[in-house]
Amino acid sequence: LFSEMASVDLRDELTCSICLNMYMDPVTLTCGHSFCRTCIGDVLDTQDGSGAYKCPESSLCDKHLKKHSKSEEHVLTEPTTSLENRKCSVHKKVLEYYCCEDTTCICVSCRLDGEHRGHKVETLNEASEKKKETLRNILQNLTSQREKAKEKVQNLEKLRRQVQGKAAGVTERVTALIRDIRKQLEALEKRVLSEISRQEEADYCDAEEDTERPDIKEVHDVRALDVGLISVTFHAGLTGIVTRISRRRQVPEASDMLLDVNTASNMLLDVNTASNYVSVSEDLKTVFWTGIKQSRPETPERFQYYRQVLSSSSFSSGRHYWEVEGSESGWWIVGMAYNSIERGGEQSLIGNNKKSWGLWRNANNQYYVRHDSNIIQLPQTSSCQRLGIFLDYEAGRLSFYELCDPIRHLHTFTAVFTEPLHAGLWISEKNTWLRIGGNLLRP
Repeated sequence: LFSEMASVDLRDELTCSICLNMYMDPVTLTCGHSFCRTCIGDVLDTQDGSGAYKCPESSLCDKHLKKHSKSEEHVLTEPTTSLENRKCSVHKKVLEYYCCEDTTCICVSCRLDGEHRGHKVETLNEASEKKKETLRNILQNLTSQREKAKEKVQNLEKLRRQVQGKAAGVTERVTALIRDIRKQLEALEKRVLSEISRQEEADYCDAEEDTERPDIKEVHDVRALDVGLISVTFHAGLTGIVTRISRRRQVPEASDMLLDVNTASNMLLDVNTASNYVSVSEDLKTVFWTGIKQSRPETPERFQYYRQVLSSSSFSSGRHYWEVEGSESGWWIVGMAYNSIERGGEQSLIGNNKKSWGLWRNANNQYYVRHDSNIIQLPQTSSCQRLGIFLDYEAGRLSFYELCDPIRHLHTFTAVFTEPLHAGLWISEKNTWLRIGGNLLRP
């Protein structure tokens, strides 16, 4: 048994660790390891490009470690991997090369005689440096991407704070606005309900007076409430609220629902009906007196005798409300007329025929109403230049209101309307003008 063990040890001592055969022309390196001259020559030739030579058995045997352990300048550490992991599984030799084609580590035998013969190979140091460079580039890109992602996160956080700040500001303003609107609506509600109560009390007082008069045998019928005045009060107040909220003219949809009243916000003047002695603004809202005859064609629709104009739109059903603003000076008439009104002669004046109804204001701020050539002077005198007109087509009521504070009812025509009604305007003298619109209320 001792003889066999000695034989094995001797065989190991005489075996080249590269070719695994008995030494052929053996040589010994300074580290004490021996190899065939040809084998170690091939290994060292492959290390020419690295600038340093390395023993294939370095740091793997006790003999080599003994030489380093004797030197104080050499500090030894535990190996980072086991010897078996660094050996070729086929040839049991140290892995020294990297096959670029198969992307695997190989030993010298794999390169010279094995399945990787003829492949492009690199030393492990070269392959390691390339891998490290690739990893450094990847790490650099990842670091750059991380910084960009971090910057984006910071920007998003900043944007989130800005949005939260704006939202908080908007919420505060909207809350304050709604609170103010609520107060104004409550005040408007009181005004409208007060007007209803006033009319109710006035009607009751009239009935009570009738019962006390000995010459009255029968109490008169209960009159209907002045829906027009109630509606105008509501519209004027609600529109005032909206106007204060936004300077941009917006017709409040909510106001259109109350009492089924349509606010005629898009009412325009019909230039084809305008006298050639009036000027119409580009927005078709205002008519001006002019002493210079206009060059508009003479057509059957055009007024010839008076400085008048009709609206392009008309009303043949429902309840409608619109407004007009007039000049402080001059005489003017605001009213409504059928499109079949005469265009020439004295009978064509708004209110001088059965086809039109008008409110006339003179230079002395006195009001008159005209229909079928009948003129009635009203007790009120003009206190402002803005009027509201309320039409209840089916009920046959056309009412005029002065939009002062408080709103004043001027007059109501009652009739059976048989044709669509157009708004009609008349102006008499220099510096006189009228502007038509759905609502002209100012805050």
